[in-house]
Amino acid sequence: MSPRHRIGIACYPTYGGSGVVATELGLALSARNHEVHLFSYARPSRLPTFHPGLHFHGVSVSSYPLFEFPPYDLALASALRETLDQEGLDIIHAHYAVPHALCAYMARQMSSGPRARIVTTLHGTDITILGRDPSYREVIRFGLEQSDAVVCVSRWLADQTRAVFDYSGKIEVIPNFVDHQRFRPDLGETVRQELHAEGRPLLVHASNFRSLKRPKDTLSVLECVAKKTGALLVLIGDGPELESVRTSARQKGLSENVHFFGEIDDVAPIFSAADVALFPSESESFGLAALEASACGTPVVATAVGGVPEVILDGETGFLHPVGDTAGMAESVMRLLENQHTSKAFSDAGIKRAKEEFSLARVLQVHEDLYSSLVESSS
Repeated sequence: MSPRHRIGIACYPTYGGSGVVATELGLALSARNHEVHLFSYARPSRLPTFHPGLHFHGVSVSSYPLFEFPPYDLALASALRETLDQEGLDIIHAHYAVPHALCAYMARQMSSGPRARIVTTLHGTDITILGRDPSYREVIRFGLEQSDAVVCVSRWLADQTRAVFDYSGKIEVIPNFVDHQRFRPDLGETVRQELHAEGRPLLVHASNFRSLKRPKDTLSVLECVAKKTGALLVLIGDGPELESVRTSARQKGLSENVHFFGEIDDVAPIFSAADVALFPSESESFGLAALEASACGTPVVATAVGGVPEVILDGETGFLHPVGDTAGMAESVMRLLENQHTSKAFSDAGIKRAKEEFSLARVLQVHEDLYSSLVESSS
């Protein structure tokens, strides 16, 4: 087992992949006897109320009339600095460059304790959106340069980081992961019974319902498939596009075919129950939900964007299409529904690939080795 470390993790608490990965990583590290301190402005969706070895620090932000927006970054830097001085953290793992890597740097500069090493994991939009904004580019570049290790969750994102920032420093590619004890193919029977889905195909989509996830495209796919099969669609998550999706479902006459589950902690039984998982995003640095569905034995139909082709193999564990090709996606869904041999082959291959390439144990060990190398280099 790797040496025990004291690790601070700063992340967003939202339903997207970065918050999920940061939380799951913290839980796994604490289970391996590391001391973990997790910082966020709200409790992340997958963080239990109590977990031995993991300490949650809710960062409170005071409102002052002078500030139009509460200064979360300053409050986070202060919370990190306090824990650095009191607990002597070895590592601060910042998930997203903005603001977390910068807050980690400020905290380290203010701290009177031993020098913590900063690991910054990039998850996508801090590079693909903020990194292209002149207002943020140099700030993000500074955060990367002050980090002791920069991690990207896919080779595609690493290439984007080098291109956007002309960044020549070392980048570790450490993919997201899935816990096979929780995401497995034998969990779905109760969900199918509750949805009265016996004899009806079940499709699923999970996201934070931002426009770049193109959640309305799932309705276009469903519209084609439901005419032939009476299929149902489960939508998991919340976000700015959710009400628009509800309205579109009514307008298309699909209200009885769509179930809105909102943000739920345990998505594995739903993925396990589904026949096909749909992910029509226009941008995706990795595709964590697609990986979790695949680990549950559910074939994936998605767009061939960003890091998704590194997770879902076209023609082996799922079908990949250009952005907006809802007709092609619907054809792929029908192909999987009508050909059980193909569906079973994709299911088996997806489970096997998830276990071999993206297991929690494998990726956790990579993180532990990285932390240990940084701590040893500073001693």
